[in-house]
Amino acid sequence: MNQASSPTYPITDRVREALAVSKRGCEELIPEDEWVKKLARSEATGQPLRIKLGLDPTAPDIHIGHTVVLNKMRQLQNLGHQVIFLIGDFTSLIGDPSGRNSTRPPLTPEQIKANAETYYKQASLVLDPEKTETRYNSEWCLPLGSMGMIQLAAKYTVARMMERNDFHDRFKAGTPISVHEFLYPLMQGYDSVALKSDLELGGTDQKFNLLMGRHLQVEYGQEAQCILTMPLLEGLDGVDKMSKSKNNYIGISEAPNTMFAKVLSISDTLMWRWYTLLSFQSEAQIEALKQEIANGRNPKDAKVALAKEITARFHGASAADAAEQDFIHRSKGGVPDDIADVALLGAPMGIAGLLKSAGLAPSSSEANRLIDGGGVRVDSVVISDKGLKLGAGSYVVQVGKRKFARVTLA
Repeated sequence: MNQASSPTYPITDRVREALAVSKRGCEELIPEDEWVKKLARSEATGQPLRIKLGLDPTAPDIHIGHTVVLNKMRQLQNLGHQVIFLIGDFTSLIGDPSGRNSTRPPLTPEQIKANAETYYKQASLVLDPEKTETRYNSEWCLPLGSMGMIQLAAKYTVARMMERNDFHDRFKAGTPISVHEFLYPLMQGYDSVALKSDLELGGTDQKFNLLMGRHLQVEYGQEAQCILTMPLLEGLDGVDKMSKSKNNYIGISEAPNTMFAKVLSISDTLMWRWYTLLSFQSEAQIEALKQEIANGRNPKDAKVALAKEITARFHGASAADAAEQDFIHRSKGGVPDDIADVALLGAPMGIAGLLKSAGLAPSSSEANRLIDGGGVRVDSVVISDKGLKLGAGSYVVQVGKRKFARVTLA
């Protein structure tokens, strides 16, 4: 269907509100005018839009950085649209080359099956499972066959494929590119054809693949989907994107007290970024909270509220309440009024290095020993992760029962 020839529907206040929800925290909405028309049509006809998110089960679990796009899906789901959680069991066999400088080893079918079993369960902690359409792209990719694959490949040129940054850079550097890697964006784009999606979500690193979906839908005579990219969430250090390899992550299956403590460890600046991308509070509620902080309310109150919301999402309200009470209990020891103020440069800084630089431990190795023994607290939260990095901000750091310092890190 050609959208240009479609009836014109009014842009109501509800449509404007839906657009605001769509754009909250997003990196790009392409093209915005087409998405507004789709929203207006949906509002006028009562026909929900089909919103797709595809994830390859490349690992057995996910961290909260992965939930940024899931949160956006939930926001759109709450508006009444049909969300489709697509598990890329077929595309995982190819291996996504996005952002890579070498050929990605494909997973085995056994690995994919094992990982996929946990993916839906974890995604259901964010999405409403009763209103989520869950699909596997092997449903249409396997029946495509060799003839269908050749016909699909004929709908895109090598020249256009080489415009993709990672392919271009690897070709220029003389790094091998396997022919099967060209199939990945084609197959992801074909998913949009099979699902007749109106909007596809993804991270900023998926933009090329998302645009492929638009191209192929037109090739197959469908109305082109819009695409919405979400930024990559900064990890606990406030600098690098959240990653297990950088040890700056919060796994959604981590213990409630650990999750709560890790959220409390982020800087005051990063907290607002996380509110935008991870909280289900409205933008008006977040803005009101910011104003309260600006008027003198303790920023830690806002951080505790965020920690409680995130912990409740993945472990339930009672576990979040218990984690909060544990935090309050640990805080009852109090902080002396005359603690030293220490200013340090070098954010983000590892916790062991911070203890040494602040004069709270004679060496990094001794700092690690103290952490292992449960004797280190940051803002009253016991630190158990020796790889923790603290971003810019002010922290009350305690070692043992008597050593305190108010550390300002820049």
